[in-house]
Amino acid sequence: MSMPSITAGALVLLALTGTALAFQLIRLRRSRHTVFNGGILLCLGLLTAAALPLVPWAELAEEALDQAVAALHVLEVAYVILTL
Repeated sequence: MSMPSITAGALVLLALTGTALAFQLIRLRRSRHTVFNGGILLCLGLLTAAALPLVPWAELAEEALDQAVAALHVLEVAYVILTL
């Protein structure tokens, strides 16, 4: 028995939540009610939670670490130049 992929499940949840959000926004705009009510915020929260597993966290963390190291090198060079 094969286990379903978490990414595929997250994509399905993302698509369903996006569709529900679009229908709620269309309904609210036609009735001229406020856009940010509880149902829309709940739908946005579910959409965000479904999208989180799709983000390549390891690549983002590695890129952020590389940027931080580069910034420290620039600060070190600036310090050496200023203290000459």
